[in-house]
Amino acid sequence: MTRYLFGRFLQGVFVLWAAFTLSFVVLYALPSDPAAIMIGPSNSLTPAELAARHHELGLDRSLPEQYFGRLGDLLHGDLGRSVQSGQPVRELIADALPQTAAITGLGLVVGVSLGVGVAVAATLTRRRWLRQTLLTLPPLGVAVPSFLLGLLLLQWFSFQWQLFPAIGNSGWRSLVLPAFTISLQPAALIAQLLARSLDNELRQNYIDLARAKGAGPARVNVRHALRNAALPALTIAGILVGGLLAGAIVVEVVFSRNGLGRISQAAVDSQDLPVVQGVVLLGSAVFVAVNLLVDLLYPLLDPRIARDGSAARRAPEAVAAGPAPSVT
Repeated sequence: MTRYLFGRFLQGVFVLWAAFTLSFVVLYALPSDPAAIMIGPSNSLTPAELAARHHELGLDRSLPEQYFGRLGDLLHGDLGRSVQSGQPVRELIADALPQTAAITGLGLVVGVSLGVGVAVAATLTRRRWLRQTLLTLPPLGVAVPSFLLGLLLLQWFSFQWQLFPAIGNSGWRSLVLPAFTISLQPAALIAQLLARSLDNELRQNYIDLARAKGAGPARVNVRHALRNAALPALTIAGILVGGLLAGAIVVEVVFSRNGLGRISQAAVDSQDLPVVQGVVLLGSAVFVAVNLLVDLLYPLLDPRIARDGSAARRAPEAVAAGPAPSVT
């Protein structure tokens, strides 16, 4: 297990390095001049003054020098300072992160709850029409764009019924619409995958054994089948966390919230490289940490992985091979 975790740690370091490099290359490939953007179109500088501003920002150095200089600062925990405001990037992100984390966390809870609820209800019900209706919801949820859902929620719950605020950070009520907006597609994907996995588990021999021992439908589905069916759904949930964070950043702009979305938009518009890289690295670190946590949760769901640490590498294959045989 230790060797496996070390390998996953190295993969996480590679992901962070790739995110840093890609953001650097993309921003420096843009034809505009960050110094000129910072000054604005209404102000003009002489060539000497513009050169001095380039020197102040370190833009007069070669690209390799800038790249390795930024990388060295990052390795020492320094994300740099914002080109626009001069404020340390760590402070900018720390101030904006709680608002974005609140939307992401609530969106994850809503998405997982809806996804699991739809999948379990579809397998529990004996009414064929209700089962078919529930199973058509996940593909529909994947097909609906998040921005369209956000506009519909604004129209109904803010402008028409006035139940929730349309913009701003005014209390918990302002979190509801953004969180539901980003939760739809994760909920749909989890429900679709979990419903298929549950349907497969309910055909296994150990389910027949549980029923023969007198277990009712709810106990069979939730206590036995769901535990084994949750492994692939847990994997996709870990992958979706990064998408939820990115979705929260976009949704914050739509709902005019003060969070990572607003500072990201301003940083991209002004080519504020330190801020953009800070936000990109934060998203990458969250993705790496959550997926490592998912790997650690596998043994809790399948004891065979706990008995053999190397089996963690084969978690998908373990799921495909069948469930843990014990039935109580």
